[in-house]
Amino acid sequence: MPVLKQSPYLLYSDGKGNIYEDTTLYATGRSGWDALPVPYAEWIVLPEGGSLYELPGRKGIGIDVNTGEMRLCEKGWAVAAFIPPAYTGLFLAPYETGPNAPTLPLFCYTAAGWLNEKFMVPAVRIEQDIRQESKGYISDTIQEGVSKFLQSYPHNRLVKHLAENCCLTYHCPAARNYFMGRWECPVPTSPACNANCIGCISFQPLDETIVSTQDRLTFKPSAEEITEFTVPHLQTAPYPIISFGQGCEGEPLLMWETIRQSILEIRKHTDRGSININTNGSKPDAVRALCEAGLNSIRVSTNSARKHIYEPYYRPNNYVFEDIVESLKVVRGYGGWASINYFVFPGMTDSVEEYEALRKLIRETDLTMIQWRNFNIDPDWYLGKIGVHDTGEIMGLKQLMELIREEFPTLKFGYFNPPAERITGNFEMDFAH
Repeated sequence: MPVLKQSPYLLYSDGKGNIYEDTTLYATGRSGWDALPVPYAEWIVLPEGGSLYELPGRKGIGIDVNTGEMRLCEKGWAVAAFIPPAYTGLFLAPYETGPNAPTLPLFCYTAAGWLNEKFMVPAVRIEQDIRQESKGYISDTIQEGVSKFLQSYPHNRLVKHLAENCCLTYHCPAARNYFMGRWECPVPTSPACNANCIGCISFQPLDETIVSTQDRLTFKPSAEEITEFTVPHLQTAPYPIISFGQGCEGEPLLMWETIRQSILEIRKHTDRGSININTNGSKPDAVRALCEAGLNSIRVSTNSARKHIYEPYYRPNNYVFEDIVESLKVVRGYGGWASINYFVFPGMTDSVEEYEALRKLIRETDLTMIQWRNFNIDPDWYLGKIGVHDTGEIMGLKQLMELIREEFPTLKFGYFNPPAERITGNFEMDFAH
């Protein structure tokens, strides 16, 4: 795509579901607490599957096309974009929050603009895997898969949970792929958690100003239930992965004994595919036991490579930041694939202090991959909750990524857990599967 010759125009909403461009203001982007011009080269057309939100109680910030000065758009509410998986946003939507503005739901809020009859966003495609692209989901095929699997596993509570809650109610991409018989199969296991994440998507205290985006698993599945539906998936699906630890549950390592028993039983039936755990990495000894049973991939979620930023967000119970570092080391010690699910917050993730901490983490753990995930949270609410009033010197996300690539050329960048074929280099995924 050619570099733009001007910034897109700022967008605003009339509060009734209609979005307009303000041709008196160029769109800007937010980094930390500040509104900034977005480099022309960082704007792309809003990818298919993306959408726009109005931000009630908030006025957008733009650059006056005549004076070049920053000012508010007084015509309506600010607008932000949701960008689909595989893309990482480079700037947040900039706005000034009014006194009675509601806290925003747990979604990502990327800057957006309008130019040449197209919605634009500052973002980069970080992942070429097409597994969660909207055009790949076929409703009839998904519904047929749900009916087929519910009939095949009539007493399996996990299959029912994945079908009725994850797939049909919340349209979870991984669950939809499972019922289409392909790729990564989600395996939620734990109704409890040992962290109290501010932005937890499956549980929020009643006294909070936001609500969880989905309901949490309410039962503890047995190893037999897990084995029953995961073995056929590994045996038959293209590029198969099974992943313990999903957004609809707590912390899977609290169920490590059941997971260990499941892995041992699964590997009696098939050695095909990859067995992964998405986790907070809080129990390195449990991770070691799982690796000995046959776990070969881990993804540890974190909002930061810095302890003093991590712990106020995760609010861990009976573990510390050093434990998540040790869990990554354990998996690499067994020759496994170790990723971090890195919550990208422009102005925090690309601070000089965070960059230095990230370099240290990569070196210490021999990290295999960074999944550059858009952080789904109200920016003001988040920074206030963790007590950050000054994010420090910022280098920009594009420069951060370039510097990390240059220093660690074997480190993979992406958005999803890779299948075994991608790990070994024999990988070519398409929608034919």
